[in-house]
Amino acid sequence: MKTLPASRWIPAVFVLSGMARAGGVPYADPSPQRYELTARAGEIDPRARPHPEIEFLFEKAGKPQDLQHACVDTRVAPQGRLVIWMMGHSAPLFERLSGYGLHAIRVHYANGWFPKFGKEPPPADDKFLGKIRLEAATGEDFSDAVVIPKPDGMMERALQFVTWLARTNPQGRWEQFLAPGGTALRWDLVTMAGSSHGSTTSARFAKHQRVDRVVMFCGPRDQYETWQALPSATPTNRYFAFSHVLDGGWTGHHYDRSWELLGLHACGPIVDVDRVPPPFGNSRRLITAADVKGDARRAHGAVTPGGSAVKDASGAYIHEAVWRYLFLHPVEKTGAPVPPDPNGPKDLRPKPAG
Repeated sequence: MKTLPASRWIPAVFVLSGMARAGGVPYADPSPQRYELTARAGEIDPRARPHPEIEFLFEKAGKPQDLQHACVDTRVAPQGRLVIWMMGHSAPLFERLSGYGLHAIRVHYANGWFPKFGKEPPPADDKFLGKIRLEAATGEDFSDAVVIPKPDGMMERALQFVTWLARTNPQGRWEQFLAPGGTALRWDLVTMAGSSHGSTTSARFAKHQRVDRVVMFCGPRDQYETWQALPSATPTNRYFAFSHVLDGGWTGHHYDRSWELLGLHACGPIVDVDRVPPPFGNSRRLITAADVKGDARRAHGAVTPGGSAVKDASGAYIHEAVWRYLFLHPVEKTGAPVPPDPNGPKDLRPKPAG
C-alpha cells in the first residue's frame, strides 16, 4: 500500500473535514488526506491467472503488468460512488475523481483479446465482439472465442480489489461498496468509465448489469455490431459520452452511431461544449473541436485529463467543467428528446462486391 502527499489539485468548494459527508459513508480519518493505493491482482487473489493466448500477462520484460490502482481523498465530502476505470491508469483523471468526492479503482482484467479479435473484416455475427467484452467483464461464458474464468473477469477482480482496500485502507470506507456478506459489489453505487476500448466494454457491461452511471470517452466503438441497441439494464439517462470531432471514431461515425443505438438522443441533441456552457443542455452527447493542431491521434485522447488534453493560455485544462459534468451531473436532469439523425449511418459493414 502506498500513501502519497495530498494533491495540489483540490477544488476549494469540496475541501471539508475528515468527517464531511455528501452522500456516502462519512470518513473518520484522524489524518485526512488523499490516498493512492496499488496492489497486484495476482497477489490479492491466488485464483487469478494470466492468459498468454490473448496477450494478457502478469509480467512482461521483467516488469509487473497486473498492478491495480485506487484513489480516495478523505478531505473531500464523499459522494458514496465508486468509479471503475476500464483503461490504463490515469493519474490526472484519478486526481479529479477523488477531488469530486468519488472513490476510484482501475483493475487488471482479461482485456487483452482486442488486438486478436478486433480486426477487420468483421465476423458474420454482429454481436461477436460484444460477447467477448461481456465475458471479459463478467467471467461468464458468453463467447466461444475466448475462455475467461470468473477470477480473471472485471467483476471479480473489482470485488477482490475493493475487499482488499476495505481491509488495508479503512480510512477510505471502501466497505460501503460491498454487498451484505461481501460476495459482490454494490453495482447500484458504481460508475463504469473508460476511453476507447474501455468505454466500449463499459457500455456493453452496463447493458447487462444495471449500474449507477456510465461515462464513455471517445467511444463506444464496435461499429459493425448491434449490441448497442439491445435492451439495457442501465437506463438510458445514465449514459454520458464525450468525443473530439477529429477523432477517427467520430469522423468514421462509430461514436454517433453507437450513441443513437444506445438511445441517447432521448436525452437531448449533440452539444458542442466549446459553444454551450454547463450544464450543456443536460445532454448526454458531448463533443469538442478544441485545437489539437489537426492531429487525429491526439484528438482521440484529448477528451480525458492528461498529456493530450487541451489547455488555455494560463496552462489550465479547458474541459474541467465537462469532466465534472460527466461524473456528477444529476441523472434525472436530461435534455429534451430529439429524433435520430436521418442522415446518420445505421450500418457501417462493408457492402458485398458486385
